[in-house]
Amino acid sequence: MNIAVAGIGYVGLSNAVLLSQYHNVIAYDIDKDKVNKVNNRISPIEDSEIEAFFRQKSLNLKAVSDSSSAFNSAEFIIIATPTDYDTENNFFNTSSIENVLKDIENKNPNAIVIIKSTVPVGYTRGIKKRFVKNKIIFSPEFLREGKALYDNLFPSRIIMGDNSPEAKTFAEMLLHAAAKDQIDILYMDSTEAEAVKLFSNTYLAMRVAYFNELDSYAEIHNLDSKCIIKGVGLDPRIGSHYNNPSFGYGGYCLPKDTKQLKANYDNVPNNLIGAIVEANSTRKDFIADQIIARKPKLVGIYRLIMKSGSDNFRASSIQGIMKRIKAKGIEVVVYEPVLFSAKHKHFFNSKIIDNLSNFKEMCDVIVANRLTDEILDIKKKVYTRDIFNSD
Repeated sequence: MNIAVAGIGYVGLSNAVLLSQYHNVIAYDIDKDKVNKVNNRISPIEDSEIEAFFRQKSLNLKAVSDSSSAFNSAEFIIIATPTDYDTENNFFNTSSIENVLKDIENKNPNAIVIIKSTVPVGYTRGIKKRFVKNKIIFSPEFLREGKALYDNLFPSRIIMGDNSPEAKTFAEMLLHAAAKDQIDILYMDSTEAEAVKLFSNTYLAMRVAYFNELDSYAEIHNLDSKCIIKGVGLDPRIGSHYNNPSFGYGGYCLPKDTKQLKANYDNVPNNLIGAIVEANSTRKDFIADQIIARKPKLVGIYRLIMKSGSDNFRASSIQGIMKRIKAKGIEVVVYEPVLFSAKHKHFFNSKIIDNLSNFKEMCDVIVANRLTDEILDIKKKVYTRDIFNSD
């Protein structure tokens, strides 16, 4: 098959690499730096499996910054462009998808379009009425940052928001390219598939919020949070996964997906969905208050990234803590090697310190969402809620 992928982010690149094992794949992105890196087999995102595939495998993959050379001869076109949450409209901004669809409709009306971007419930049904030339199928993605290709090689499930022969062909392509033997494939209407994505991520956010609120209770009452969480998790109905306290859920997906699902509940009675969104803000307030109570003169933010093995700090929860501390007039500096460069010496008016030793020495309190070995020597200065040293 000839396949085009629009968007070289976590979703787009991992799908492109996966399918290029057996098909001709052209990845398209307006970011020329990403395009050049892919063509030179350098991963533009931090992902160990993608890096290994680039080193070890012969892939039928090239990247371009011109959509015509990607779309014109493609049989399948995967859209994996970002859909950030628009707080003014209270809805996902899906303009990037529509711009690609217009381009595809003009250049290749026979291509089958697979939307991998996260969208509101009911979006695909409406977009099919606007773009009638192409067959459009929604297929949600369930990937972790830093493990995007791994989660495509060993998927928890494949969801197709369509039951057509074209949907079955694409599902078989994913199945054939995966390394896992037994994979559940579910075919359903596009609206149900969209709901699967948002409800899945909102459940994960709820679990994060639950263990964070358990941890807040333990900290206020001077209890051992680790003991309580271990005891709770030994119930097999609950389990000991996804239970490490943090400063709140963040990253590409959970903040925007929970808000979008809440917006979809506009005319539906609910308490829980709205509370999940509010709980994240409450947790950040609590964490900031605990740090402020130490009366530091200079607070250091150790790493903006969400977790180990990732280079993403978009919507990371520690940024919310940082803003709350600064609002109290406390000076804040940042240590983030991913960000520091000749062009980036400040982050939201906070100085970026590029020397870790200087950073450790100068700060009264160091705030770390996740502990690493390189700050264990100054653990007495560190404020964290990382109990299990895991993500």
